Amino acid sequence: MIVFILRRLLRIAVSLVLVSIITFVLLQAAPGNFADISRLTQAGPNGASLESSVGALQSRYGASVPGWKQYLKFMQGAVTGNMGPSFQYPQLTVQGIIEKAFPISLTLATLAVVLALLIAVPLGIIAALRRNSALDYGTMFGVTALHSMPSYLLAIILILIFSVSVHALPSSGWNGPQNLILPVAALGLSSAAVLARYVRSSMIETLRAEYVVAAYARGGRERTVVVRHALRNSLIPLVTVTGPLLAVLMTGTLFIETVFEIPGLGQYFAGAARARDMPLLMGSTLFFAVILMGMNLVVDIVYGLLDPRIRAEGEWSQWRRRRRASPVQV
Repeated sequence: MIVFILRRLLRIAVSLVLVSIITFVLLQAAPGNFADISRLTQAGPNGASLESSVGALQSRYGASVPGWKQYLKFMQGAVTGNMGPSFQYPQLTVQGIIEKAFPISLTLATLAVVLALLIAVPLGIIAALRRNSALDYGTMFGVTALHSMPSYLLAIILILIFSVSVHALPSSGWNGPQNLILPVAALGLSSAAVLARYVRSSMIETLRAEYVVAAYARGGRERTVVVRHALRNSLIPLVTVTGPLLAVLMTGTLFIETVFEIPGLGQYFAGAARARDMPLLMGSTLFFAVILMGMNLVVDIVYGLLDPRIRAEGEWSQWRRRRRASPVQV
């Protein structure tokens, strides 16, 4: 396990370097820069101080500085934890913006995943136990319709119903628990559609397994067989989907944050892309990549801990490799 983790960490480090290079090259190839865009849109920091701020930043990341030198300066700051100030918000550092905004995106993503699991697991199990019935077809039709609907479109529908028509919930802002309901529902319902289909497929496959059939043959009651034998094993693969889903939601709440005017990291990322804010865009991209890769690593570790067959297979493979390398054959 330690060797596996070290190898994955090495791959993550190499992948992060590649992600940073690709992001930087695309930024350099994109037309315009922060200074030109700020002058055209008059969206610079504090109006009159725009020119002085741009001049100070151009000395570090401007056109007069070679591209390789810009990249190395940023990566040096990323490694040491000092990525410097943002172009748009020179009074704030990139890591300060991430520390301020990411907890909001994390809260949305975590609550959305919890809601999705609370909806998807019962629906998937019921659909699998009543396979090819009207209940199964109706459930799968509903989740397919939700899956085909983008989360931002679902968010607009929820706003029209609960904010415009009923006046029960706020349509925007981040002022209290009531502001969480609609964005979490929009993210959670879309994610529940994906998880419900996955739970159904996994449950159907588990119900066909030999040990489940043997449990029924021994006279086991359906509830006992399902809960004790089928349910636990069918939900273990769900970890493989839930972990990356949480990472995707943490890094992909841009549209929801825009619709509901939530000051999460997605909002800052979109603003950085529009304004060519290179430090903030590079920093948030690397941060998103770390979250995705780290969550995949955690999922692999947890999956191996939950499923003893994976550990047994790994030990068997290591034993066979040692036997092939050994000069003594029994």
